[in-house]
Amino acid sequence: MAYYSVLDVTPTSDDWIPAYSAVSDTLVSKHGGQYIARTSNHERLEGEGEGAAMRIVIVWPSRQAALDFINDPEYQPHLKARTAGSISNHYLIEGLGDRS
Repeated sequence: MAYYSVLDVTPTSDDWIPAYSAVSDTLVSKHGGQYIARTSNHERLEGEGEGAAMRIVIVWPSRQAALDFINDPEYQPHLKARTAGSISNHYLIEGLGDRS
């Protein structure tokens, strides 16, 4: 069953972005993930509050693949840099299984 990482990210510093981008693409692929969206071009249709600067959606082949990515030792310094240099939320969402 597919799982989706949905992130909203607002950088508070740009220092981490070049190194993060270079590594995250490789590690997402390594763990079977695929970017569906990674953009600052989004709009709110419902709700209120501050909007995030970026929205990212990644599809994973399984929950375990997403957890393997987030726990990958090579990713850890980049995760720390992102969380220190941004306001970020990361949600893992279970996809719909066979509903027949």
